[in-house]
Amino acid sequence: MSEKLNGLELTRNLVSFNTINPPGNERPCVEYIADLMKKKGFETTFHEYETGRTNLIARLPPTTTAVRKPIVFSGHIDTVPLGQAAWSVSPFDGEVHDGKLYGRGTSDMKSGVAACVLAAIKLADLQVRNAEVAVIISAGEETGYKGVLELVKHPKLLGECGALIVAEPTDNRPMVGHKGSLWLNLHFKGVTAHGSMPNLGKNAIYKACKAIEILKNFNFKVEPHAILGGPTLNVGNMKAGMNVNSVPDFAVVGVDIRTTVGQTNAQVRGAIAAALDNEVEIEILTDMEHVYTDPEDPWMSSSIAISEKILGGAVKIETATYFTDASVLKPAFGNPPTLIMGPGVLAMAHQTDEYCEVDKIDTCSEIFQAIGGENYVL
Repeated sequence: MSEKLNGLELTRNLVSFNTINPPGNERPCVEYIADLMKKKGFETTFHEYETGRTNLIARLPPTTTAVRKPIVFSGHIDTVPLGQAAWSVSPFDGEVHDGKLYGRGTSDMKSGVAACVLAAIKLADLQVRNAEVAVIISAGEETGYKGVLELVKHPKLLGECGALIVAEPTDNRPMVGHKGSLWLNLHFKGVTAHGSMPNLGKNAIYKACKAIEILKNFNFKVEPHAILGGPTLNVGNMKAGMNVNSVPDFAVVGVDIRTTVGQTNAQVRGAIAAALDNEVEIEILTDMEHVYTDPEDPWMSSSIAISEKILGGAVKIETATYFTDASVLKPAFGNPPTLIMGPGVLAMAHQTDEYCEVDKIDTCSEIFQAIGGENYVL
């Protein structure tokens, strides 16, 4: 590893790997990361769930016998496509202009991965390390969390976790969770007939529209959480019928539900089915539970205090608007306290001419080092 390797250099190197998903092809990028970490004494393991689709698990043991459960840093290395609009900069060359590093994945979330890796490498130099330091770099996050979903099927490979940090873009603001995500396709069946004789058919669109009216005012029967807020429901699309002069015998309604503390996605699915009199076939597209850690939790409280000290001021207790690999990893690890924090610019995720602010990468890494260092609290 270059002694001069810093947040800018490492993020730029990661951006140079084209990991647009699909197809992803994350393996060369995680091999590069693994080589860096092996030089600092980490044991690295590749978990390839499809050809070229590779997760990396890197571990470094503690130096003391006063062992606490491992601290785990996590991030995904795949990115979304470039989009239809033309970029004004190269998406893979890591151009820097006015303190901003440009490229696909700079904010979401290769700068976050860089902060994790750099922090872990620095923790390897500590004489006193009270817990194992682990880094999980996942593939396939952008198209349904396939990487971590496959990884958690192998508990021995996944290992243990006492505290989890997921370095998604937050502008270096510590966040204590995010809502769950439940995306559904609601399928309604009818009976087709000629459009001039609708009495001979059963119109699936009418069924769907009746259901939509019910969903507009759906009562989740849960109080809004003080920090995470209340659940939401949005009808995002509908597909129905084949032609204007036939009674439609099918309709599919797409629904985006965000869940909160006090409910599970399974409970919500059951309530939706009951509200629609079970006259609907429910197809699950995405099913990710909410993530939340009480800010008064000792580890979370300590992590927030460390962040405030390094950032130079009080921070607002917040939650992320998106959902993350933590939806899969947190329950698989036994629900450890989980911090979502990264140097990426939240508003630049998936954008044309995506960038991150260079100085935030090393600052984030410094915070991660302090959280996982000699005063690691559990």
